Amino acid sequence: MRKTFYRLCIELTNKKWTSFLLRRFVRSGISARFIPSYIKAYNINSDEIEKDAKSYPDLHSFFIRRLKEGARIAGGGAEDVISPVDGLMAETGLVSPALNMHVKGKDYSIEEMLGSRDKAAGYEGGRYMILYLSPADYHRIHSPLKAAMLDRWELGRHSYPVNELGLRLGVRTLSKNFRSVTEAVHASGKMCLVKVGAMFVNSIEYTHEGDEWEKGEEIGYFSFGSTVILLFEKDGFELDQSLQVPGKVKMGQRIGKISRK
Repeated sequence: MRKTFYRLCIELTNKKWTSFLLRRFVRSGISARFIPSYIKAYNINSDEIEKDAKSYPDLHSFFIRRLKEGARIAGGGAEDVISPVDGLMAETGLVSPALNMHVKGKDYSIEEMLGSRDKAAGYEGGRYMILYLSPADYHRIHSPLKAAMLDRWELGRHSYPVNELGLRLGVRTLSKNFRSVTEAVHASGKMCLVKVGAMFVNSIEYTHEGDEWEKGEEIGYFSFGSTVILLFEKDGFELDQSLQVPGKVKMGQRIGKISRK
């Protein structure tokens, strides 16, 4: 009953007009008044923000804020993989032979998420990692390692909550939401970087125009809270065993290394 009620509420509110109203408000000058309370409510570290909070013209501009130079360092060697975002490393595991990943007691289809069985088949037995960005987090996306973009495509129309409640009670959230998928090749194989839209606002903006990525280089940002899913091929990635999952990670933090095949 609870699950049915939750889904009904989301279906009723997650429409074009609600997205329009929210987008209009966060981009209005009036919303700038809420920035100080937003910082306080989410305990945001103002010391690492690129500009003074008072200089942002609206809440949207603050939400997609950049950080001061040196606030995040993409360290390690050429084979080290870093977190592409600030967020919660919510889940990690291996893609099953049925091309599923198991999250919060549910199986999510990699084939449905990528929109192609041929694309999904390349990640059978590979590693998946799910990184959830809360409203408090820095929302720019960076390259997890040196790579070259092979392909990019978008799927889905509406988006549903991607927080813990949304994953537990929603219907195929990670494989049904609006998502922008980038497949890239690195020194030992391929990877997918899946950007999953959040409720109300399906906006993922790209800031990098080239096909070559350097590790730690900014490639885009979310206009609202969301989730990043990383996929690596079988035997192509070794997870850093010191990571606590679930646990918070920062952009630039080492999460593992690519494996030479």
